Amino acid sequence: MEAQRVKIVEGGKLVIPALMRRELGIVPGDTVMVDIDDGELRVRSLSKALERARAILRRHIPESANLADELTADRRAEAEHE
Repeated sequence: MEAQRVKIVEGGKLVIPALMRRELGIVPGDTVMVDIDDGELRVRSLSKALERARAILRRHIPESANLADELTADRRAEAEHE
């Protein structure tokens, strides 16, 4: 999608063009993630940010691992030792 010019309005609000909102899958009231990357403002849908975070974790944790089960087992083992 091509870059578009938009204005910052009162209170520092930025209006994201409708086509871009649809492309991101965001609707009024949604929460988005914003950050600055190499001097540029980046806006991501919350679902896209979570997807990216999960992908980063998966590089370090095997697909077969179930962290919730491992945590539960660890907590039970700790409780037995108390």
